[in-house]
Amino acid sequence: MTDTTVDIVDELAGIIPGSRLDELRRRRPVTRAQLQASHDALFAPVDDTDFTLAERLLVAAFATRSTAADETADHYAGRASEADPDGASVVLAEAARHATAGPFGRYHEEGLAAESTDGSRYSADIRVVNAVGARLAAGLEHTHLLVYRPREADGPALDRLAAAGWTADGIVTLSQLVAFLAFQQRVAAGLRVVRTEVAA
Repeated sequence: MTDTTVDIVDELAGIIPGSRLDELRRRRPVTRAQLQASHDALFAPVDDTDFTLAERLLVAAFATRSTAADETADHYAGRASEADPDGASVVLAEAARHATAGPFGRYHEEGLAAESTDGSRYSADIRVVNAVGARLAAGLEHTHLLVYRPREADGPALDRLAAAGWTADGIVTLSQLVAFLAFQQRVAAGLRVVRTEVAA
């Protein structure tokens, strides 16, 4: 029997079951299954005490929309809006306002300092704090740091999260979530390009 279950990447990339691109994806079943399993672990957690599902969706909406206005961003915007309409409205506006190109940051290694670049830094204002709370606002700031200034996601940055009320488990999950979203968004975008070329 052929498995025609559509996974999240298929949905984001607009892949039709039984299509040529679907057949190509199914040639790498382990990779496909692992990507879906990572999604499920982050968005259907057994325990979300340290980082609730609603918070994860707000972070996902922020991270993906600040990177691109694409199908992946739309997906997480929709899910965040269902989970927390008011918070999502503020978070999405912030993401659009602070979308930029990167990465930025400073190299401290000898010989690489000349490659350092500066760019915008995100700091949540009082509207964001009032909408989502100081703890998640700090999480959004760290998310922007991971997306655009990964070299600076260092000890002091983690200390700021802890001071805002993040637990060690919450910080690890936040980092995993942002890394996963960056990968997922790029995979889906690449598959959409391939889908278009195959169709042509």
